[in-house]
Amino acid sequence: MTITLASVIASSRRIVFFGGAGVSTESGIPDFRSAAGLYATASGSRTPEYMLSDDCLWDEPETFWEFHRRHLIHPEARPNAAHRALAALEASGVLTAVVTQNIDGLHQSAGSRTVHELHGSVHRNHCLGCGRPMPLDEVLATTGVPRCPVCGAMVRADVVLYGESLDPAVADAAVRAIEDADTLIVGGTSLNVYPAAGFALRYPGERLVLINQSPTLFDRRAALLVREPIGRALAPWDPGPADAEPVTGN
Repeated sequence: MTITLASVIASSRRIVFFGGAGVSTESGIPDFRSAAGLYATASGSRTPEYMLSDDCLWDEPETFWEFHRRHLIHPEARPNAAHRALAALEASGVLTAVVTQNIDGLHQSAGSRTVHELHGSVHRNHCLGCGRPMPLDEVLATTGVPRCPVCGAMVRADVVLYGESLDPAVADAAVRAIEDADTLIVGGTSLNVYPAAGFALRYPGERLVLINQSPTLFDRRAALLVREPIGRALAPWDPGPADAEPVTGN
């Protein structure tokens, strides 16, 4: 019997989806490593890794926030077929969690409820002085370095910067979900970089599905390889566009 994505999903009870930047490219958000990706945006001697680092935030906050606003905040982006399909699978009870490396909030906007955001979210920001939360719309209403309207201290996005570690609570929850899954679907990520590859290694089962247009180091471990855009691969489970729910930062 030929194994297909439809047959795998139909026979699963606890699917976890692990996704990377490729999940959101169909929403118009550039990835990292393609010719038009984030890593191609170096400015002089400053690399993208530096401009999105803890060092840059503290040493050159104007540079950090200019780069962050230009390249990481995409308020115009809307969920695509992959986001909508995953939300529908969760609503049907077959998908238990989404583990994402993305910070755009599109899974929640599509309706997903259990989303482990390994790298945080641009929709959550907080004051470094008094800790006051500052939603994205308030940040977008400012120019330059956003500052707290209460105490005047600098605001930072709740995203994991280069030089920082993942939030242990979020990482632990993601690992527990993956270890408890009967099927792990990985999409939109090459799995060539840690810690992403490390999370995939925590899956103990034999029903690993890889949806990626290019080869990965995990191809030999996969029960099924799908070589097409993730939105197309998940299109059969896409209920179609709807009014996206607002991202609340949860």
